Amino acid sequence: MAGLTELEDGEERPTGTPPAGAGRQATEPVLGGLLASAPRFVFFTGKGGVGKTSTSSAVALALADAGRRVLLVSTDPASNLDEVLGVALGSSPTPVPGAVGLDALNVDPLAAAAAYRERVVGPYRGVLPDSAVASVEEQLSGACTVEIAAFDEFTALLADPAATDAYDHVVFDTAPTGHTLRLLSLPAAWSTFIDTNTLGTSCIGPLSGLSGQHDRYRAAVATLADADRTVLVLVSRPDQLALAEAARAAAELGALGVANQRLVVNGVLPSGGSDDALAAAIASRAAGALDAMPAELAALPRDDVPLVAYSPVGVPALRALRSGAGSADGAPAEPLPDAESLRALVAELAGRGRGLILTMGKGGVGKTTLAAAVALELARSGHEVELSTTDPAAHLAAVLATGVDGAGSVVVSRIDPERETASYTAEVLGEAGVGLDDAGRAVLEEDLRSPCTAEIAVFRAFARTVAGASERFVVLDTAPTGHTLLLLDAARAYHREVGRQGGAVPPEVEALLDRLTDPELTSVLVVTVPEATPIHEAAALQEDLRRAGIEPFAWIANQSLAVTATTDPLLAARAAAETHRLREVSTRFASRLALVPMLAEAPTGTEALSRLVSAPDPVPA
Repeated sequence: MAGLTELEDGEERPTGTPPAGAGRQATEPVLGGLLASAPRFVFFTGKGGVGKTSTSSAVALALADAGRRVLLVSTDPASNLDEVLGVALGSSPTPVPGAVGLDALNVDPLAAAAAYRERVVGPYRGVLPDSAVASVEEQLSGACTVEIAAFDEFTALLADPAATDAYDHVVFDTAPTGHTLRLLSLPAAWSTFIDTNTLGTSCIGPLSGLSGQHDRYRAAVATLADADRTVLVLVSRPDQLALAEAARAAAELGALGVANQRLVVNGVLPSGGSDDALAAAIASRAAGALDAMPAELAALPRDDVPLVAYSPVGVPALRALRSGAGSADGAPAEPLPDAESLRALVAELAGRGRGLILTMGKGGVGKTTLAAAVALELARSGHEVELSTTDPAAHLAAVLATGVDGAGSVVVSRIDPERETASYTAEVLGEAGVGLDDAGRAVLEEDLRSPCTAEIAVFRAFARTVAGASERFVVLDTAPTGHTLLLLDAARAYHREVGRQGGAVPPEVEALLDRLTDPELTSVLVVTVPEATPIHEAAALQEDLRRAGIEPFAWIANQSLAVTATTDPLLAARAAAETHRLREVSTRFASRLALVPMLAEAPTGTEALSRLVSAPDPVPA
């Protein structure tokens, strides 16, 4: 995991060591425009899987190589910064071997929550009765506390001079866009809540843990809005969905006051390198997406990062990515492992007649696309299907494109945080607020205005959607891994939180954990692409699911070049590298593995989605 691939002969080599083989090379250093204008704080965000970690790491390394002192910070709950840099990271700065001047850390949400709880509860130990202390600890045990505690550390790095005085630059590798937007909006949200809260309570317990940080939160907001100190780098792939999300993020961040923005387009396949049909189609599709990019992005300064055959893992590979050197290592392909098609998996699931199907994995691996393809195929088999999403980015409409006409009985829905929060607030006020005096109702209304209420409302909607799987198929496109696990984890704290606010616990919430752990009802499809980081993150996800009593139904390796007939040198090199990864999945992690090929056309619209399912069974080499 620390940037090494174990070979069959027992040797090890850095996974991202760039080879000396011939290949397409950049004519000038990559990311030069961003590096020339980088201010003190540099944020990277974008759709999951677009390469935020590799590009942010390459930029941080280049700044350090130029003689600067640089701190690289991951705020992603599912961080893979350790693997990319090849060093074990914690919550305090750690020097990166082979990179003088570069330190890195992970904001660990669980560790941050533990420290936050102790900061709030500690002063009361031995002062208040044990029962009162236990009550406060109970209030601080929910998923919302984890998010707020991580945010608290984030603002310290952004606004507390003592935390980063030793560095010339602080580079943030953030979580996928939806989570990042929420994180960046929290300074304003919590500052407003603290300003208007006069009663000393909140959904995460006494406000003593937050009110003391008020000035820091104000400073964080000011820093984010200061173009001389902060730039927000939107990272995208050259495809319509990723660019559309980047444009949405650009608009929302602008509304938050973050006006200094740049665009990085990662994984651009140079055109004209071969006459391979797949390579030509990929290059043409990318060029079309870039030509038609939304106006919000077209106006931004832009850097392009070329597609490379090697994995950008480890300091040498990150330096090569920056220089554009090396594209193919000539590594021999291994035989493909035994695997099946997506069609075979769906046929088996269809035989059950009903159930919950969850697509889970690292952002950008194609969970939304595969969820839509599975739902449409189940509907074509004559089943009633609900296709829904827990992802704040909600790409289902874009993937379906032409709708679901003629695809059978598919109902497409979305868990909308704003709508669910409004509904939940009205319900609690209508039930728990009845009979309260003015002071009591004021306490309840104030509590419901806090940012944590949205977490409860979304979780309740998630449980309600899951409940429908008792009568029909429900296919849920889940948010990127870390956020999904917080949703599942919230089941343990939801009852306490709703009870504290005076609301009733719905029966679908009571039954949620039993439904999720019932293998006859729930089938988890762990989705990955044949690359080191997504595979290892999927393996960690699988372990978390198993600890919760959930055993995945199968793994799906999406966008595989190894099962195509590409002759393009760069794509063929990537295909050869995939085979080792696919065998790792088959032998170490997955009891069942399905392979879905990289398609020449974008898998959007019902016809293209059907072709994902109709691909033939893979044939082992």
